[in-house]
Amino acid sequence: MAALGTARNLSLVLALALATAGCGEAPRPAAAPPPPTVTVAQPVKRTIVDKDEYVGRFVAVDAVEVRARVSGYLEIIHSTDGQLVKQGDLLFTVDRRPFQTTLEQVRANLAQSRANLAYAENDLNRASQLVRDRTITEQAFDQRTQAKRVAEASVAANEAAVRQAELDLQFTELRAPVAGRIGDRRVSPGNLVTGGTAGNTTMLAMIVSLDPIRFEFTFDEASYLRYSRLGGEGKDIGNRGARTPIALKLLDEQGFPHQGTIDFVDNVIDRSSGTIRGRAVFTNPDGLFTPGMFARIQVPGSPPYEALLVPDAAIGAEQARKFVLVVDAENTVQQKYVTLGQVAGDLRVIKDGLGPADRVIVNGIARARAGGKVTPQTEGTPPAPSPQAKAS
Repeated sequence: MAALGTARNLSLVLALALATAGCGEAPRPAAAPPPPTVTVAQPVKRTIVDKDEYVGRFVAVDAVEVRARVSGYLEIIHSTDGQLVKQGDLLFTVDRRPFQTTLEQVRANLAQSRANLAYAENDLNRASQLVRDRTITEQAFDQRTQAKRVAEASVAANEAAVRQAELDLQFTELRAPVAGRIGDRRVSPGNLVTGGTAGNTTMLAMIVSLDPIRFEFTFDEASYLRYSRLGGEGKDIGNRGARTPIALKLLDEQGFPHQGTIDFVDNVIDRSSGTIRGRAVFTNPDGLFTPGMFARIQVPGSPPYEALLVPDAAIGAEQARKFVLVVDAENTVQQKYVTLGQVAGDLRVIKDGLGPADRVIVNGIARARAGGKVTPQTEGTPPAPSPQAKAS
């Protein structure tokens, strides 16, 4: 038993000695990870013109209501709803028979008045010789002279009546006053249409021109002042009479593929909204643009200037402020707050806060921290080999 107790004591002493030795040994520090690899690039220099964007609507250059000019029953419709028509195309015909009858009647009246005039002229010629011979009195001669003048007036009146009747007969055929697309018909054949110049005339259809087509938009007073000053400096921007080039895109398009020009700026700023109306013109040979359609345009808002651009993905946000991460000569990351400009393709204009020689992190931003070290790799160069690759 004494020997067994002695053996247990020796085991306890040995365990305590081993534990004491283990607690006294310092732990080995873990190896520090290498700095993360990031891709850097210097800002791109490019000549830029700032663009202002506005939303507006297309309007037709010509929008004409086709109305009856003579009253009668609508006989024939020569067009279909929504058809493209040319100027002068026959669209509607009103019953011509009453107007043809009227024309024949006034032509007969004209023939009769001309016969009366011929008789009055011959009678006056005979009276001229008789009054010289003292065969008739001067009063009788004056009466024959007056009869000739009345006959001449009757001829003139009947000639005017013939011209009016011919015009009314011509108005029974309604032709397209402009080229464009006709809307749906408002009256069916067989209905009585009212013509004339009063406001209750019957409208038969509406025609809107399509090519070229106008685009109307509004911009604020501050932009108007900026455009005016740029125009005063000789720049072709916002200057009345100057055809400033602009670009347009529809709601389902990417970029601004359509090119047009500003041809008009209004002369009054609206008091209620503080905006002024501008107008542009676009070619529309395939009829893609339709009056009333929404679109967005880009208007030049500055003279050309040289700007620095970086990829849009390289820009970070800190609440309302924007920043980029740059790498200095010691490969330390620095955060620089920048002022952004417009987007040019896949790049963003940097107006302030960045220098042309800065190395901007364009890939691997999530791995970089301000004040930390990185391993920069210039964009477009192959990656450096790892230490394991060198050892092998």
